[in-house]
Parts: sequence; structure tokens; C-alpha cells
Amino acid sequence: MKKIIPLILMIIFCSHISAQQKSDVDILVSWMIGSFNSEEQSKNDSDYYNISLEMHRIWDERKDGYWLYVEQAVAANKDKPYRQRIYHIYQDGQVIKSIIYTIPDEKNFISGWKNISLFNTLSPAKLEARDGCEVVIKRKDENTFTGSTVDKNCTSNLRGATYATTEVVITKEKMISWDRGLNDKDEQVWGAEKGGYVFNKISE
Repeated sequence: MKKIIPLILMIIFCSHISAQQKSDVDILVSWMIGSFNSEEQSKNDSDYYNISLEMHRIWDERKDGYWLYVEQAVAANKDKPYRQRIYHIYQDGQVIKSIIYTIPDEKNFISGWKNISLFNTLSPAKLEARDGCEVVIKRKDENTFTGSTVDKNCTSNLRGATYATTEVVITKEKMISWDRGLNDKDEQVWGAEKGGYVFNKISE
């Protein structure tokens, strides 16, 4: 028994060191990957829909950060997503950046999170970045990351908007995302008014 205890302590110590060596971007992405929905929020507040959010890693052989396929749909119509994007997430100095890309022929990739091999036909060169719409993320504390778009850089012409903003809060269990469109008078013209959508993680 005396010989076993030091070995156990060594294993625990090494595991602790290994966990410490994970970078902030590694931890952030591990929290972002998975299946989410806003069902709980929609039950508590009728101003919010039950939205399904799928975020899954693609191109995991690449060494230039993480690439995620992101799909959002009303939960009752998951086969008809209203938003499909690819995020490129990487460390940039003291911050983490999430660059947002649109997907050509995106209908061909509906439910692609179920079959990641679909994205073998794509490459970053075929994507179109949404200039100015990147989200800059920082670690707030041990349990939370926060981020947002920068100033009025993300242009938008949806429903009379001139620019869009995004604010996010990310923890291990949930993601809060608040997307808004504002006009040239800084008046909100689309998006949730009370605050962001709260997406609870339902599976990895």
C-alpha cells in the first residue's frame, strides 16, 4: 500500500499540470463545441423562441487555430436552418478572435454537423469572411469568457440597419449570444430587445 500511494499522487499531480497547460483558446473551443438550445429561456419568456444551435469542429488537421461549423434553426424546424456559418477561432496576442465566414451553396451543408466529412469539399479559400464582424473574446475569470464585435465595423442592411453588433458570454454549461441591428441613429431595428439568447449545452 505504501508503494501505491506515491504513484497515485504522481498521476494526480501530472493530470493537474496537463490541465494547466491547456491554453485559453483550447478551453474556450471545448466549451463552444456541442449541441445547444434555448428551450428553457423560451418557456420562461414568450419573447424568445426555442432555437437550436449546433457548433462542431471541422478541418481538425489544420494548425492555424480551430474551425467550427455553426448552424442555427428554430428547434421545431431543425432541417431548415436560418443561419449557417463557419467560425475560425485563434489566439491573437492577448485576445482570442472568432472570424465569421459565409458558406457557398450553404444548402448543401444543412445538418453537416452530423457528417463532418461533407466539409472535405470545402477549404478556407472558398469561404467569404464577413469583414468587420469578427468577435474579439477575452477570458473574464476562471469560469467565463466574454466577447463582442468592435464598434460599428460590422455593416448590415437588414431591416433598415446600417450595422450589427454581437455580444457573447461563454461558460462550460451555456452560451449567451445577443445579436442586434442598429440604424444610423444607433436605434435598434432588429434582434432581441431584453438581452441575449441563452443557449444551454445539451450534449458535447
